[in-house]
Amino acid sequence: MNQFVIKGGTPLSGSVDIGGAKNAALGLVAAAIMTDDDVILDNLPDVNDINVMLDAIEGIGARVERIDRHAVRINGSTIGAYSVDYDYIKKIRASYYLLGALLGKYKKAEVALPGGCAIGARPIDLHLKGFRALGAMVDTKYGLVSAEAERLTGGHIYMDKVSVGATINILMTAALAEGKTIIENAAKEPHVVDVANFLNSMGANIRGAGTDVIRIVGVDRLHGTEYSVIPDQIEAGTFMCAAAATHGDITVKNIIPKHMEAISAKLLEVGCRIAEYDDAIRVKASGCEFSHTQVTTLPYPGFPTDMQPQMTVVLGLASGTSTVTESIFENRFKYVDELRRMGGQVQVESNIAIITGVECYTGARVSAPDLRAGAALVVAGLAAPEGITIVDDIHYILRGYETFDAKLRGLGADIRMAESERDIRKFVLQVS
Repeated sequence: MNQFVIKGGTPLSGSVDIGGAKNAALGLVAAAIMTDDDVILDNLPDVNDINVMLDAIEGIGARVERIDRHAVRINGSTIGAYSVDYDYIKKIRASYYLLGALLGKYKKAEVALPGGCAIGARPIDLHLKGFRALGAMVDTKYGLVSAEAERLTGGHIYMDKVSVGATINILMTAALAEGKTIIENAAKEPHVVDVANFLNSMGANIRGAGTDVIRIVGVDRLHGTEYSVIPDQIEAGTFMCAAAATHGDITVKNIIPKHMEAISAKLLEVGCRIAEYDDAIRVKASGCEFSHTQVTTLPYPGFPTDMQPQMTVVLGLASGTSTVTESIFENRFKYVDELRRMGGQVQVESNIAIITGVECYTGARVSAPDLRAGAALVVAGLAAPEGITIVDDIHYILRGYETFDAKLRGLGADIRMAESERDIRKFVLQVS
């Protein structure tokens, strides 16, 4: 099992290019099979989750052709099965997007209940409610979700809770349903807008994405398109937090600064200096004294739950006592025990982390409990001036960050991927 080995204490500096958004790309890959024409997706991140999703659609008969590392041609005309194999589904949460895509195009779909990171309950009841409102019969048994309809008709759907996954799934199905669909209390995240824009480029009629009311007029068929995935808001935010935690100076490039506003605002509150450009943000923390603040995760445009662990690492180095309230997932503080191994002073009470700032972290052997927490522990290791940090279970991190260690090395980080204890000992000797 691979590990990241880190010698921290070096302020990171330079510039880093951000890749395509994993969370958007997962929805786009699923939606790409809804036409029988060729679809070309560009700026696709080369990460495990995306590769699993491409394998999954290939497994049901779609043609998938890699144009290059970040571009793929997909053709869904050869799909011959409407049931997605469990081996694919258990690896990633977003496999449920294939329910909406297959149901919209073929009026039937069967997908195993999804897996992914264990960060708390993420029921798909809102997805199923939406499918039923569009005329589908939905059944859940033997670990499978099956949906089928003789015909899909538009409906008025009120989301009891803001859900990105359910909003995207209903968007896809409603795009090929008869008549008009209205989704109220819809999610407004950038990747919801990206999927809607992608479907519109294929001939769908979707208005209002990015607001809490989305209107869809169903069309008979979708056509091929070429489309570029938006930049990854969470990857960008992770590097912004790495600049802060290491008291460095990083320019994060190829981003949409508006998507970063909640993260930028909190880093400014902490004490970082931030400059915003057309497609870049510079975070300068050299010589800055950090002060405490409060963070609450909320649906977009609020502070993203996927940035909560990284921000906690930064606040762990701020003077005074900060609080982080997790309002999205109930089990997203599993990394706190690992951060304590590194000298962090964090206590969790219910859904609130109470953080007492320390002067610095120290290197330790820790384990990544999930994707974003794993990245946060890497950031903590980079900020630790004493000792060596070893991060185990980095397969979680590789699900969502492309060439993470190489990008960090480009900023001056001393980090390597180790495949054995021998590699770790060799690294320790080199940096001693």
